[in-house]
Amino acid sequence: MHMSRVGKTPIQLPSGVTVVKNGGVIVVKGPKGEVQKELIPETDIAVDGSVVVVVASASSKRTPALWGLARALLQNMVTGVTSGFEKKLEIEGVGYKVAAEGPNLSFSLGLSHPVKFSAPKGITFLIEKSIITVSGIDKEVVGETAARIRRLKPPEPYKGKGIHYVGEVIRRKAGKKATATAA
Repeated sequence: MHMSRVGKTPIQLPSGVTVVKNGGVIVVKGPKGEVQKELIPETDIAVDGSVVVVVASASSKRTPALWGLARALLQNMVTGVTSGFEKKLEIEGVGYKVAAEGPNLSFSLGLSHPVKFSAPKGITFLIEKSIITVSGIDKEVVGETAARIRRLKPPEPYKGKGIHYVGEVIRRKAGKKATATAA
């Protein structure tokens, strides 16, 4: 059977983090909360004190890949309940604003009405000037929420107005003026 190098690396649990298998569901609890995910097919977990090992419970061509995936997901769950995950987005454009309304967001994006965005379960928003930080303990939900916010107003290619990830490079296009002067 092919071993998965990633898959067989044990995960060291930080203090205060517990991993329990409940039927086909893995429950990870930590200082920031708890996350649950179903076991990936062909894998199982073995908890020994503060060490968790993902084991392959079957042997097929896709076992090594599933094994590596199961370990990565489990590591993300442990990181999530320990330190959490965050994605930062930036709003650019004259008159574009975002404000917090309780746990939710209200965007002014040049439309006649504000765009409301409600926080999914387990997600918190922090606004500092034009930067929105999306945080939570479930990496997938944080990523998906950030992507949904970006889709409200993806950056346009001329002035880069819109919502983009902090550090994201926006491919700019030259405007019409630039081409006229070159002639």
